[in-house]
Amino acid sequence: MSGLVFVVSGPGGVGKSTVVAELMKRDRQLWLSRSWTTREQRPGESADAYHFVTRAEFEARIDAGGFLEWTNFLGNYYGTPQPQPPAGKDIVLEIEVDGASQVKQQHPQAVLIFVLPPSREEQRARLNARGDDERKVDQRLRKAEEEEPVGIALADHVIVNNHLEQTITEMLGVINEARRTASM
Repeated sequence: MSGLVFVVSGPGGVGKSTVVAELMKRDRQLWLSRSWTTREQRPGESADAYHFVTRAEFEARIDAGGFLEWTNFLGNYYGTPQPQPPAGKDIVLEIEVDGASQVKQQHPQAVLIFVLPPSREEQRARLNARGDDERKVDQRLRKAEEEEPVGIALADHVIVNNHLEQTITEMLGVINEARRTASM
């Protein structure tokens, strides 16, 4: 991987997908690596949000060494294929905390941005709004309690996603500073 690697991580419902989509619109030097998953596509979720595959397809890719990182999260596999960005692009990975840890071990220079919700209540509302059933919402909130201390300790930058525009501004600042530092 020749460009910089930016890892956007955080518990479910913090707005990672929304933030990353906005970053991609505003910074044409970024290239998003689309993750694979075995979970079902949510109602109203874009077909290109993930590469949706069967367990057998995912496990075959694991066996072939085809993932930069992968994890089993709440009963489903999630993973990042070995990135192949176009020349001159920096990579964005939108992944769970376990995957972020794997990437950081392999690529210590990767810039990990950990995103937090403004409150647990807001996180619950966001999970409900995207169509997760109440059982999944409760699972994700319990998982968030475990993930947050790990993600914060691992992160190079921690950003609370309270207001989207402010979050985007902070993230673009992190990205631009990393580029400036890398070019020195």
